[in-house]
Amino acid sequence: MKNKSFFQRLVRYYLLYTVGFVLFLFGVAILEHEGFPRVWIGYVFMFSTIVVYATIGVISRTSDVQEYYVAGRRVPAFFNGMATAADWISAASFISLAGGLYLWGFDGLAYIMGWTGGFVLVALLIAPYLRKFGQYTIPDYLAARYTGQYGSNVVRVIAVIATIIVSFTYVVAQIYGVGLITSRFTGVDFSVGIFLGLASILVCSFLGGMRAVTWTQVAQYIILIIAYMIPVVWLSMKHTNMPVPPIAYGSAIAQLTEREKVLIDDPKEKEVRAIFRQRAYDLDDRLASLPESWENGRAEIQHNLEALKLGNAALQDIKQTSRELAAYPRDADEAERVWKEERALNLELAKPPTRHTEPFPGDTKEASDIKRNNFLALVFCLMLGTAAMPHVLVRYYTTPSVKEARHSVFWTLFLIMALYITIPALAVLVKYDIYSSLVGTSFSQLPEWVSYWASIDKLHPLVSINDVNRDGIVQLAEIVMDVDIVVLATPEIAGLPYVISGLIAAGGLAAALSTADGLLLTISNALSHDIYYKTVDPAASTQKRVTVSKLLLLMVALVAAYIASMKPGDILSLVGAAFSLAASALFPALVLGVFWKRANQSGAIAGMLIGFSVCAYYMIHTLPAFGGSAIGQWFNIAPISAGIFGVPAGFCAIIIVSLLTRAPDQRTEDLLKHLRSP
Repeated sequence: MKNKSFFQRLVRYYLLYTVGFVLFLFGVAILEHEGFPRVWIGYVFMFSTIVVYATIGVISRTSDVQEYYVAGRRVPAFFNGMATAADWISAASFISLAGGLYLWGFDGLAYIMGWTGGFVLVALLIAPYLRKFGQYTIPDYLAARYTGQYGSNVVRVIAVIATIIVSFTYVVAQIYGVGLITSRFTGVDFSVGIFLGLASILVCSFLGGMRAVTWTQVAQYIILIIAYMIPVVWLSMKHTNMPVPPIAYGSAIAQLTEREKVLIDDPKEKEVRAIFRQRAYDLDDRLASLPESWENGRAEIQHNLEALKLGNAALQDIKQTSRELAAYPRDADEAERVWKEERALNLELAKPPTRHTEPFPGDTKEASDIKRNNFLALVFCLMLGTAAMPHVLVRYYTTPSVKEARHSVFWTLFLIMALYITIPALAVLVKYDIYSSLVGTSFSQLPEWVSYWASIDKLHPLVSINDVNRDGIVQLAEIVMDVDIVVLATPEIAGLPYVISGLIAAGGLAAALSTADGLLLTISNALSHDIYYKTVDPAASTQKRVTVSKLLLLMVALVAAYIASMKPGDILSLVGAAFSLAASALFPALVLGVFWKRANQSGAIAGMLIGFSVCAYYMIHTLPAFGGSAIGQWFNIAPISAGIFGVPAGFCAIIIVSLLTRAPDQRTEDLLKHLRSP
């Protein structure tokens, strides 16, 4: 009866909150109609939503251990599903996923299939058993399940290290998304935007832990789902006269396919692609004649700069040539790396546009097979990574019972599905809009959004449109867009009112903040509970444990924000790496810990270390950012899917080592019976 009353009260509160948010939207729309400045609309959206989240955080502040770590284990299934969905719909899903589908077409569906399929594994293999176990963290479960001759702390520490590395990689991507949104819609520098967003992250998780994060995430889900649906419904009506995007998807695909045929055969498009191909051939010649080509190129730019200065040329020309000299490779080794990257980019731009619906496109059967294998490998890694992602799994500790945990997974999947069946439609609708409206536009009449987004990061522009063939008209081959701006720029691309741009920003911020909250809390709780309390100071008071967790949260957040400010990679790549690492390090130990009673401590230690090491080695060995190269790839599998090697290695290590060493004791068997009993 008490739970029912609590549920009804929550429904009432969040209905009022939703009505208030809709009225707020109408109010801002009226202000825009009356001439309210655009920049102030951006400020209103950004800071109003942050104030709401901060208010919930302040109201939910707590120092109680059970409330701080698991929200008192009283979150109803429906609301835990909403909170988990918000936790899940990160910057990668909200900001980057539609961009990935826009750029890669069919191949981008791997993310949707992998992430949704992963929750089926969570429901069947992990969530109910974790709730039955009833502790606070994932390392808690692994340490209790895998006891033995080395004590419980060895497994706990390894699990904590894996949790921290996985969650930290993931949270950097979220904070990067926060900086991207804040800088675009407030006009502040990207790095400043990151730390502004960080303040709103901390005010929730710092004050109230899991309790504050849970109720904030419910509020964030409401904002992000409204923010995503309004522009995609608008676009759907604009192009298909159908207000239901998943239904409009078919006719939008048909229109896009017809437009693709025209652009593939367009003479001007072929001319631009030929120029890119020639540039790639020129770079081939320069690479073949290193280091002389590097020395000659540097001398030529220096000579041009001196000539411009002596000839009293325009200041703009002198500055441009000075920038070219500053950006020129410092030595022959750097020239080789940079020119190889430029050559690869030019060859990619020289290709005709890939048809959106074509699966595994490739020039040869071998190339197509490689893409198919990478598609399946990515789905595999994302599914198993989802089922082992610590910040998602700990949410199932917060429900009142095992039954509620199962129901919570259902609601999570249902609420995520509401977004995921819409994302492919948005990608197609935006793509058609660009192909039909932007392509063919005069360079003198480029829309404002192009310069806005290009100016956010001048070193690595998020959008670039250059008149390659100097005809004054935009060709598709001249447009280069980053995956991370497609959704954020959708309202401007489609010519929607600016209030919709502000709404998208609020939704993207909600998605990034909700996931960042959960990840930072997972990291700090692993350090404070599993390392400090369970290993360093078991006699620590509850107040001290919560205080230590808050201090660690602050430290981790600042380090993550600093790394995000250096822009280590695009959001999808960082997130994909986190999933491969989680799958390799944690999934085998979690699953075998429930379903194979012979799995023991030695096996778990070997499995986690070997699985993680194989995955990390493959990434480092094949990622150019770490000094690796594609030459080192095994079976041509991309680094993002390194878990395809790490997971089997982890399973094999656990099974082999467990069979070669002593079986678990009676206490472990009793724990398994308890976990499996209805």
